[in-house]
Amino acid sequence: MITDRIAGHRRALAAALTLALAAPAAATATAHAGAPKHATTAEVASEPWRLPRPTGPYAVGRDTLHLVDKSRRDPWVPSAGARELMVSVYYPGRPGGGRPTAYTSEEEARLLLESAGADGQVSAAAYSATRVFARSGARPAPGRFPLVVLSPGFTAPRTTLTHLAEDLTSRGFVVATVDHAYESVGTAFPGGRILTCRACEPAQEPGMGKVATEGRAKDLSYVIDRLTGGDDSWRYARTIEPRRIGVGGHSIGGAAALATMTTDPRVRAGMNMDGSFHTAPAEIGGRPFLMVGTEAEHTPGRADGKNWDRTWEGLDGWKRWLTVKGSGHFSFTDVPVIAEQAGIVDLQVPLSGERSQRITRAYIGAFYEKWLRGAARPLLDGPTAGHPEVVFARR
Repeated sequence: MITDRIAGHRRALAAALTLALAAPAAATATAHAGAPKHATTAEVASEPWRLPRPTGPYAVGRDTLHLVDKSRRDPWVPSAGARELMVSVYYPGRPGGGRPTAYTSEEEARLLLESAGADGQVSAAAYSATRVFARSGARPAPGRFPLVVLSPGFTAPRTTLTHLAEDLTSRGFVVATVDHAYESVGTAFPGGRILTCRACEPAQEPGMGKVATEGRAKDLSYVIDRLTGGDDSWRYARTIEPRRIGVGGHSIGGAAALATMTTDPRVRAGMNMDGSFHTAPAEIGGRPFLMVGTEAEHTPGRADGKNWDRTWEGLDGWKRWLTVKGSGHFSFTDVPVIAEQAGIVDLQVPLSGERSQRITRAYIGAFYEKWLRGAARPLLDGPTAGHPEVVFARR
């Protein structure tokens, strides 16, 4: 049921952020060897947290778009009017241009920390000051590039997918990360508005997982409409190759990726990072799909894994089902990357931030390079010595 999934998702986000950002004296955390055992918020803030450097040859530019789908009313707050989205668009850029960009706003950071119960322990200013590599106003690199649209987990902001978005962009993709109105703990919209999670309570009702997933699928298709609709929609729309589009996401965002493929034939490839599915994989016509998840939730044959078992059987094209040893629900996001810099780990999630980001970038990047570029990527063929944590559960 989505009731359990959303509640579990919020607990996992709270636990992950609290462990990542609170004082390491917490009983459920331990210091890395060689790291300070008692890093305070002030000490951490003196050395700003940083996301890992992108691995590709391109510089990374970033634009922020406010998109309004006037054909639909907001499904959670109909009185708000048309459906609104906030989108970060990352694009391959020329080196040396543009201005530094912020990771998130201080108010969005405050709401995220408050939801995790860490607001009394961590400065929102310090969290929002996490260093990123994208630059605002960067000139786009010449050429046309595949488009990948990414959706975050329920209650989580789009910023939690930043390190993956920046890395894909550096490897030659335009990447759009999407905040869905009223589905995160806090998202800044134009006019000084901060929209909080008004969807959290109604989404607890039976059957609402399917409703939320299908609503997000409409959101993702609308983003594709706008980004491929000409320069009047996005100033660098000409850099997108509209015949090479992929979707993906974390948690319910990954479920939405599959739902988008069932209704939008423009999407050539999709992936899901540790999300339970709420719709059947009908009508995707042999298009490829990648599933990457935790062993605890998504090992084939286990009670918790049966959701993926059913979906796997319905996928009729190239497909891979990977699990990652030692991972947790948020291992595929920015959260453990920031945790490691605070010198702590969650004892129940032994995979380090360094390894989690390397694995996520390697396999997700290889998937889109294979299916949106036609590149040979043997990493997806089976286990490798370089990534012993990755299990090919089914292929």
